[in-house]
Amino acid sequence: MAFFSSDIKTIDDLFLTTLRDIHYAEKQISEALPHMIEKAKSRPLKRVLQAHLKEARIQIKRIEQVFRMYGAKPRHIDCPAIDGILEEAVDIGGAVPDKRVIDAALIAALQVVEHFEIARYATLIAWAKELGRNDCAIVLQQNLAEENAVDRKLGVIAASEAR
Repeated sequence: MAFFSSDIKTIDDLFLTTLRDIHYAEKQISEALPHMIEKAKSRPLKRVLQAHLKEARIQIKRIEQVFRMYGAKPRHIDCPAIDGILEEAVDIGGAVPDKRVIDAALIAALQVVEHFEIARYATLIAWAKELGRNDCAIVLQQNLAEENAVDRKLGVIAASEAR
């Protein structure tokens, strides 16, 4: 996403561009999560990822709801940042003999994904409020809360499996 492209002149433009960015990101994450679930070794990690896959699909619907509330068509733009983050996460080698190492690498990569999403949602919420669109902010807050919860769960798994 090019924050300073010539077609972005207002906070409104920036809000819609960032909404399109997270729409694309959530769709890419939904496609990548099954690969990561397959690579995960521990049951707790698999469960968190399976639950998050279901959440991601709902989050996409919420983003599309925000587009409609805002009077814009649901569409996305490519986001090279999430593409790179997900490529790294999906490429984690399954041939590593120590399953804890695979899970630790997956968790680290997934937390980068979560932090990207958390940053996007927090920014979108702030801009929605600035634009007087608390209705949109409330819907986006649901996604942010879920992303924060997944990040915390991944941290708990990482800490428990490091022992």
